[in-house]
Amino acid sequence: MKCNVYIGETSNERVDIYANKKTKLINEIEELALNDEYEFIGTNEDGEKFIFSINDVTAIISSNNKTYIIVDNNKYLVKLRLYQYEEIYKNLLIKLNQSCLANIKKIKKFKCSIGGSILVIFKDDYNDYISRRELKNVKERLGM
Repeated sequence: MKCNVYIGETSNERVDIYANKKTKLINEIEELALNDEYEFIGTNEDGEKFIFSINDVTAIISSNNKTYIIVDNNKYLVKLRLYQYEEIYKNLLIKLNQSCLANIKKIKKFKCSIGGSILVIFKDDYNDYISRRELKNVKERLGM
């Protein structure tokens, strides 16, 4: 694979990839390029604004027609809708249910119940359930 980098003050920042097929490496490069453009600006309950990267975010949830990010078990209100974050970060996030996108890198473990439900426990002790509708997709994405 060739890599050319051109740095100049008058240059617009842009990443072009020419490949025969889409690979895991190309997905990661694409995600890195998008991470720089899309940072999370979250507002806490006191109205203070904070900037987070996708690596800080444990999960993105929807509640009462508002979208929140979970960072270190704290909730921050964000502007975009859940489906927009799902499209932007499709390689890093996984849909657990209708109202939760999980950062794959922040998942600690899964806990199965007798009734068949699966609880996802994150590294910062936040947790949410996988819906039956999304269970197959989660298993495929995580290689289970």
